Amino acid sequence: MTTALVTGASRGIGRGIALALAAAGHDVVVNYARNAAAAEEVVKQIEEYGVRGRPVQADISLAADRRRLVDEAGPIDLLVNNAGVAPDVRADLLDATEESFDRVIGINLKGPYFLTQLVAQQMIATGVPGKIITISSVSAYAPSTNRGDYCLAKAGLAMMTKLYAARLAEHGITVYEVRPGIIATDMTGPVKAKYDRLIHEDGITPIRRWGQPEDVGKAVVAIAQGLLPFSTGQVIDVDGGFHIRTL
Repeated sequence: MTTALVTGASRGIGRGIALALAAAGHDVVVNYARNAAAAEEVVKQIEEYGVRGRPVQADISLAADRRRLVDEAGPIDLLVNNAGVAPDVRADLLDATEESFDRVIGINLKGPYFLTQLVAQQMIATGVPGKIITISSVSAYAPSTNRGDYCLAKAGLAMMTKLYAARLAEHGITVYEVRPGIIATDMTGPVKAKYDRLIHEDGITPIRRWGQPEDVGKAVVAIAQGLLPFSTGQVIDVDGGFHIRTL
């Protein structure tokens, strides 16, 4: 039985990933930043699948918390970098603040970058030919001028995946980017009306429905189960076909 560490697993996409992994037979370490009650509820649901779940609080933007998270998680076979935040305010590019930039980059990019470093070091030391998956977004390439910091962070995660894939292949560690599109979570809740129109009226995605956290979870499980053994640095689009450009 393998153990997965999923960051930001108490809600949204992270919760969907954690439950999908549990259903597939993986023990899951549920990282959360603030909502202990939500994390405990996810752990309870994980254990209903007959596997082990464990909550660990940590703010991945902080070096000390990252180190404690890895220490408390123990040896893991799979890291899923999922934790992320939206800007507090969707500010126009010309009005955005450094405070928002620092917060978003710290959690969404710096945190995963250095957490991956720690976990990779652990995998190498223990000889585990593990897997590392980073959850990015179509915002890695599709600009939103009212959340530039978020888009920059996601673009950085795309390069981070390639960097670690190239560096860790010699150790048998494979690295992937799962790139969700419009997914129904509390993060997209405030702009639901906008995306309803884009999906159902404008046809921005060939598959005309909202994505669900479990859609992302299924992609993660496919990787976790070893179904892509000769791939690394690969982008897996889970976006209803948003990335297809049509005329």
